[in-house]
Amino acid sequence: MRDVLDELYRRWSAGETVGVGTVVATFSSAPRAPGAAMLVGGDGAVVGSVSGGCVEGAVYELAQQVVADRTPALQRYGVSDDDAFAVGLTCGGIIDIFVEHIDRESMPELPEVVDAVHNGRPVAVVTNIEHTEPGLLGRRMIVWPDRVSGSLGSERIDDAVTDDARGLLAGGRSGTLHYGPDGQRRGEGMAVFVNSFEPPPRMLVFGAIDFAAAMARMGAYLGYEVTVCDARPVFATRSRFPEAHQVVVDWPHRYLRAEADAGRIDGRTVVTVLTHDPKFDVPLLEVALRLDVGYIGAMGSRRTHDDRMTRLREAGMTDAELKRLASPIGLDLGARTPEETAVSIAAEIIALRWGGGGRRLADLDGRIHGEQDR
Repeated sequence: MRDVLDELYRRWSAGETVGVGTVVATFSSAPRAPGAAMLVGGDGAVVGSVSGGCVEGAVYELAQQVVADRTPALQRYGVSDDDAFAVGLTCGGIIDIFVEHIDRESMPELPEVVDAVHNGRPVAVVTNIEHTEPGLLGRRMIVWPDRVSGSLGSERIDDAVTDDARGLLAGGRSGTLHYGPDGQRRGEGMAVFVNSFEPPPRMLVFGAIDFAAAMARMGAYLGYEVTVCDARPVFATRSRFPEAHQVVVDWPHRYLRAEADAGRIDGRTVVTVLTHDPKFDVPLLEVALRLDVGYIGAMGSRRTHDDRMTRLREAGMTDAELKRLASPIGLDLGARTPEETAVSIAAEIIALRWGGGGRRLADLDGRIHGEQDR
């Protein structure tokens, strides 16, 4: 819902009722991940996408029907064995889409959700998307780390779902959870979708060089909150890094340590060390390699890498800690320019996050995204 949230709030504020279709589960090579949404306004306008164009027409018609009937619907779209183009998902995947109507009456908490998202506070919107009692379908609960608003139908259901929703929220994940009709941990009859709105992951770019400017642009494009840090004030300026969210003048290792101590570093954080200067990057990597972060990469030639590894071992780093370091940084794309190098680094980050091999898809067989649900 994040991609349509501002437009949803604008129409909600105007008193309009809109239809919203949300991807709640995907299988195989589905085009968009859970949480992707499409809004259909009363004027027929469409905002957002649930499949990159494959089934938008069908969802559009269903959304109009849901708004008219005030009855939510869970619909599965996939490929027919008889006619691969009949249903619309020509990529071979399967997606479940929950379509509901949203207005001031059905979602009075929307302003609080929007405020939390805009101010970087974690919040999850939990919706009952399947239930043996039709009257509970579409019931909604808003879950914050410290409080809850709304109800999915009973105290037992709310207690069970709240704990699990907070677990997904803490990990920055959205997904569908299954329970018995009254929230039983074992059983079938109820499914809820947890749409997590966690603050964006951070990308810390150390070294105020031209490659850092390209990396900041790439990180912002991928949805990271980007910080560029360098100890040299003449280089670490806002004018040189307009795409970065923050530009910090500080010794890199000192800044990273302070951010970790303040709780602003987590398992999604990406650390890119572009200084290739031992007086900066060795103390920095001593701190970074002992933190629970998602990625640590360091720029430099093979010779610089060998020298860096020697210095880190002399500083007491273990082989297990050093194994976490992506150095030299990036994938082998033959990159030359700062922009091409930023693509190379981003490709490595994405590959490690999702378990990709970094090879050409044209040279591989089998499914693109793998078999697991996302």
